[in-house]
Amino acid sequence: MSEPVGVAAARSPLPAQSVTAPPSPPARPAKAAGRAVPGKARDAFFDNAKYLAIVLVAMGHAWEPLRGDSRAAAALYIMVYTFHMPAFIVISGYFSRSFDASPGRLKRLVTGVVVPYVVFEVAYTFFKRTAGDDPEQAISLLDPWYLTWFLGALFVWRLSTPLWKVIRWPLPVALGIAALASVSPDIGDDLDLQRVLQFLPFFVLGLCLKKEHFGLVRRKEARIAAVPVFAAALLFAYWAAPRMNAAWFYRRDSAQELAAPGWSGAVMTLAMFGCSVVLVACFFAWVPGRRLWFTALGAGTLYGYLLHGFLAKGSRWGDWYDVAWVHTPWGEIVVTVFAMAVITVLCTTPVQRAFRFVMEPKMEWAFRREPAGAAPRK
Repeated sequence: MSEPVGVAAARSPLPAQSVTAPPSPPARPAKAAGRAVPGKARDAFFDNAKYLAIVLVAMGHAWEPLRGDSRAAAALYIMVYTFHMPAFIVISGYFSRSFDASPGRLKRLVTGVVVPYVVFEVAYTFFKRTAGDDPEQAISLLDPWYLTWFLGALFVWRLSTPLWKVIRWPLPVALGIAALASVSPDIGDDLDLQRVLQFLPFFVLGLCLKKEHFGLVRRKEARIAAVPVFAAALLFAYWAAPRMNAAWFYRRDSAQELAAPGWSGAVMTLAMFGCSVVLVACFFAWVPGRRLWFTALGAGTLYGYLLHGFLAKGSRWGDWYDVAWVHTPWGEIVVTVFAMAVITVLCTTPVQRAFRFVMEPKMEWAFRREPAGAAPRK
């Protein structure tokens, strides 16, 4: 994955802390799939989580070309890829619980997910044709290229939400589907269906979570326990870096396509799900719940996610990593800080204003108006 939402995840209130927060100014309306949800206030914890997760996405993309020369970079890469997209997807599922396929929510799904998917799929294609020197790259809305896979997946997951809400054991069923996908090499590339199915359990987990579940992992005891867990995960990643195929964490291939026996797909699906859930919990344990300088940036993570892809790919095609000093310890630090700075800028309000016409278009002209006096849905 040199690819993903991260992401994005839907702009959410697509992601309270145990620390007592000081009184804060009136919160802005919550967002779901980039749209305001009347009557709900934004939660600083989830905005903070989304911002920190998108920073980790950018750092992971920056580390990818460094893995061959630095075992430390490879270890950090593996550890971060274990939980950064799962964290985003869990947040997306959590804020999709109210999705009921009503006309208003379907409109927001189209304007906040489908339209950005189409626009950026086309934009990335032309970028690859020019900057990537691949004039034969075809526009294919059924075969997401690079970061757009997450929007396609989010569209499918959200449409399936009513189904998961009526199933008695949604998470075990989702895990079973993911395991079957991991041993099915004939699924194909349409809508990056392998990723849609293999990441599905994290979305369903988010649907199953309640506010009190987040409270459990944000207690003082959980924050303390998260430190040795992260340390152990990093040590294991350092050991595994030269021994393990990092493509397992992308979840875009079956076991057979990774030159592994078919049965190992189901085993790896369950093992990686367990590891990811533990690290996601540790990540949430250390996410602050009060408003900080970067809290507002959590509302712009989808912008940062989709826009930083041009720079991430451009850096490869422009041979930025061919410079020798980049592969020194100091160079790796500079690359990391640069990635953090860029993704932060891309989540800011001015950038959101500049690109809102394609990321959150209103498109009132495209939808039928509901008849005046129509009875509201119960």
